[in-house]
Amino acid sequence: MPLHKDDPKSVGGYKLVDRLGAGGMGVVYWGRSRSGRDVAVKVVHAQYAEDTVFRARFRQEIEAVRKVSGAFTAPVVDADPEAVRPWMATQYVPGSSLAQRIRDQGGLRGTELRRLALGLVEALRDIHRAGVVHRDLKPANVLIAEDGPRVIDFGISRAAENHNTLTETGQMIGTPPFMSPEQFTDARTVGPASDVFSLGALLVFSVTGRGPFDADSPYLTAFRVVHEAPKLDGVAQPLRAVLERCLAKEAADRPELDELAQEFADALPEAHPADPATVTLRRDVLRTEETSSGADLAAVTKLPRVRRRGRRVRPLLAATGTVGVLALGLMGYATYGPGFPDSPQEVSPSPVADSRWAAPPTGWQPWQTTAYETAQRGEAKPLGKESGAPTDVTCRRYEDAVYCAGNNILPVRLDGRTGTTVWRASLASAGSDETGLNSFTLLGVRDGAVLVRQAVYDGASLARTSVVALDTESGEQLWSRDVNDTGIDQMLSGDLVLTVDGSGRLVTARSPRTGTDRWTTQVPADNYCQFLTVGSGLYRHCFPDDETQASEFLELKPADGSVVRRLKIPYTTGLLGTVDGRLAFAVGTTGPTHPAELTFGTILLVDPDTGATTTTKLPKTYEGAVTLAADTLWITAANGQVTAVSPLSGKELWQTRTDAEGSGKPTYDARTRTLYLASTSGRVAALDARGGTLLWETGARAEQLASGDVIKSEVLSYGGALIVNTPDGTVFSLDPAHPEPNSG
Repeated sequence: MPLHKDDPKSVGGYKLVDRLGAGGMGVVYWGRSRSGRDVAVKVVHAQYAEDTVFRARFRQEIEAVRKVSGAFTAPVVDADPEAVRPWMATQYVPGSSLAQRIRDQGGLRGTELRRLALGLVEALRDIHRAGVVHRDLKPANVLIAEDGPRVIDFGISRAAENHNTLTETGQMIGTPPFMSPEQFTDARTVGPASDVFSLGALLVFSVTGRGPFDADSPYLTAFRVVHEAPKLDGVAQPLRAVLERCLAKEAADRPELDELAQEFADALPEAHPADPATVTLRRDVLRTEETSSGADLAAVTKLPRVRRRGRRVRPLLAATGTVGVLALGLMGYATYGPGFPDSPQEVSPSPVADSRWAAPPTGWQPWQTTAYETAQRGEAKPLGKESGAPTDVTCRRYEDAVYCAGNNILPVRLDGRTGTTVWRASLASAGSDETGLNSFTLLGVRDGAVLVRQAVYDGASLARTSVVALDTESGEQLWSRDVNDTGIDQMLSGDLVLTVDGSGRLVTARSPRTGTDRWTTQVPADNYCQFLTVGSGLYRHCFPDDETQASEFLELKPADGSVVRRLKIPYTTGLLGTVDGRLAFAVGTTGPTHPAELTFGTILLVDPDTGATTTTKLPKTYEGAVTLAADTLWITAANGQVTAVSPLSGKELWQTRTDAEGSGKPTYDARTRTLYLASTSGRVAALDARGGTLLWETGARAEQLASGDVIKSEVLSYGGALIVNTPDGTVFSLDPAHPEPNSG
């Protein structure tokens, strides 16, 4: 990336050619000596140069790197820790970081994995022989050069015998997914075995694209590191057994490096020259130990399982040391690195090939806000978020704006390009007391009108429910109708908004903009009914209170509400969409069901013209949120696992594990053939819809982690950009070509 106008022209006699990266603590430049030698120059930010503790840490890093020499480290060429802005020049290593390599091309295998594992063992052996413990071995600190890996960034290393470290003065430093248990519980005991633990976690990431202890927050990650067994799905034997030993909770149970080198050599034999260098992150390809094929990581020699000795349960410290430390993970957690950039040797990389992605709308920029920010017009502030109920914020995009609402969160309009809060509607009820709740559910946006369901509570009692239409430009109320919708779901279908009279049975279709009556229909008594739109068709699906009876499925004419055809189908079904010209229903274990949360093992296909039905038996029962598009079912489970299934053949196409736990329905982008999902914590994942390859995954973005029964997050498309909201009210927009805030 080009130099900035305020960047220095040279540092310590090295002419600066380009920027290689920037992080929270400094900038790394591509420098060149007078003799033409290329170097990587790390320069500390000015604000940290005045910090005596930070300057001492930087001096310690220089001393540590100078002690280490070896084929798989980048040696110090020059340094001046006493300069106004301290700097250090190291050997320039052309190549990307391991983190970038995995993001771009997927997990390693064969010769490439063998070279990495053995190279890192040798690098650690050189580091430990110099009396140094690295303490921050992670994918961002490993460069992939043509002749093998290079371990860089000794910013928090220390002499093995030095127990009075700078990092014991109220801060503990590291990257949670790759830290050892002792780094969390007692930093004074950290020794060479800690780097072995980090190496094990790093190699799991290298194979699967995920860390063995990954979670939605650094705090939960720390708990898993200290107390839980590693997740090694996708790592085949015998490599799995070796990594299990590396990840032992007790340092004494981990192998020595010499022993480890032999075990890696046995577990990762040289691959056939024709083998591809990478493999997609499909869990049906990267199986556990039962799988044995030429495509797997399994090798010729089976290592014996190590019997684990009993161990004490470690306390996870909640004092200043641990909590202070983990705050660092919030900045660079998803890219596995605080401070300096992921790879000081990379030149402005993008997560995946730029040709895949479309350009964001003109004038758009990445942004993050909340539904609570001060509005330019209307109500300045929301009703508040102290009611004790989940805020359950949902958002919808319409043209160049995003509209959001939730529990005690008045409807707001956000600028889709900048995230600015344009207006907030004035819909608070004067009839509710301070303990009451105003619940605003965003039904959708049609014809310049924002349709909202407002439920007003007095204490714990529901006082009134209404459907309200707001003007998209001003936020002013267009019309309102009181409703009794206890037996009706989905009150916005196509270009019609449906309101229910006080009896709960008479449904009137109205114009979204004006509220004008279009037609009226009556639903059967003692039924729960959904109004659904699939393509241009309008359907009414009613479920009787008596679960032994079949549900009634009607196709209605959108123009006048008259019945086109009537079908009787199983009670436990949910309409997913159309496939091969037929309506596709999920047949579940309970009913009525809805694509937002399904448990099902059969697909019912119905010809809408003749009523003829066929069924597709799936290989197992699935549970999760479902999207049907491009003749494929995509199912997201609560644990972040995504499965693609053919609704026609029932065949499972692929399965991929992500960290987007508790996500809502996945969003399919037909233009890029990409599947997006977002967790309730705001972690966003992108997968190739054809093969299930995990393209990238962001860190958590929500300000608060919602729990319990909450509305799930969904990803909205906005031209070439994405918009995501989380139940706590966090809303943000990102460019899928550069998903992390500083990755572009």
